[in-house]
Amino acid sequence: MGVKDLQDLKKLSMLRSQIDGKGIAKIMNDNFRTVKPDDRVVDALHIMKETGMQDVPVVDGNEYVGTVKYGTLLRKKSILLDSKVRTVMAAAPSVSKTATITEVAELMIKSNARQVIVLEKQRIKGVVSRSALIGIAAGIKAFREVKVHEIMSTAIETVKENDILETALEIMRGLDIRTVPVVNEKNAVVGIVGMKEIIDHNWRRKNRQTVGDLSGKNEQATIIVESLCATAPKTVSWDATVGEAAGVMLDSCISTLPVVENNELVGILTQYDIIEMMAACREREMMYLQIEGLDDDDKYYSDAMDQVIQREMGKVAKVSMPQSLTVHVTKYNAQGTNNKYSINARLIVGGSMITAKEVGWDLMKVIEDLMKKLVTMVISMKSEKLDQRKKIK
Repeated sequence: MGVKDLQDLKKLSMLRSQIDGKGIAKIMNDNFRTVKPDDRVVDALHIMKETGMQDVPVVDGNEYVGTVKYGTLLRKKSILLDSKVRTVMAAAPSVSKTATITEVAELMIKSNARQVIVLEKQRIKGVVSRSALIGIAAGIKAFREVKVHEIMSTAIETVKENDILETALEIMRGLDIRTVPVVNEKNAVVGIVGMKEIIDHNWRRKNRQTVGDLSGKNEQATIIVESLCATAPKTVSWDATVGEAAGVMLDSCISTLPVVENNELVGILTQYDIIEMMAACREREMMYLQIEGLDDDDKYYSDAMDQVIQREMGKVAKVSMPQSLTVHVTKYNAQGTNNKYSINARLIVGGSMITAKEVGWDLMKVIEDLMKKLVTMVISMKSEKLDQRKKIK
């Protein structure tokens, strides 16, 4: 099986049955740590460091009331470490035990969540992590036959060994990711830098008062990536299977794998990518569309962006039926009040995965150019397949 088999309704139905047959109760973790609304932010950070969890549930008595997310703390660096948890907690996606695994996968993709809360009458019964879903993918034969290059991302953000830490942090904040590959001048992977390395490096600093202090806010301009990145990182070959990659992620407790060919970085495979393929297996009548990364200032563009996307996907549908499209928006404050936008898109269509990226100062023009690029790529891909068939005949 490959990604193309998502077009085959019979195979898709069988695969969905294998995924959903596992059941939430079998994969959820019911031995999890929590904090209370009146606990301190630093208490939640201690739990994150000790357990590797990036989201910590907040309970009041026996009832679930919210979640402390590391992503939130990362963006709001001025938060005092002694602040009450209630001042930073937010809602997190939740499901009941009756939800299917493909529903959970889609919810994770839709909210870019790293775990989903399992609730029963407002009480937490367990949490389902991304790693739990990766464990399912690793055990399904059909996924073990999908090649890494079929679902990897080719729009890669990297840093060099001599870049400053702030460069890596800006990439993480902008794309809401936790890991960035480190490459040399030949584009070979020589390391990897993530929030784990950054937190471990700065946790012992004295006189810490804010989250910004914890992440090295005042030292980012002088810290070089090479001084704290993990060397000899795990990688995966572009022609390896998703099952093999999932096994490496589980064995090494990592979420990101640089993809290499002839020792050169050619892509990135993350837990998100694998879970996105699982979400695509959920039964639905329409193309699955997700727009991520719009902040409050830009959310009023969402309807106009959706119109552009639907119009261009209509053109794609005339060539080959699209299954899912994920669009991630990153905004940079590059020149004063003028914002620069970078948009990455991942389209599953006709049994293939296509990725594209556009950058510009006008958000609507960037999405217009990006969608037109995707249409052109789909048409070109279709033409190449037709030419190949003619040669075979």
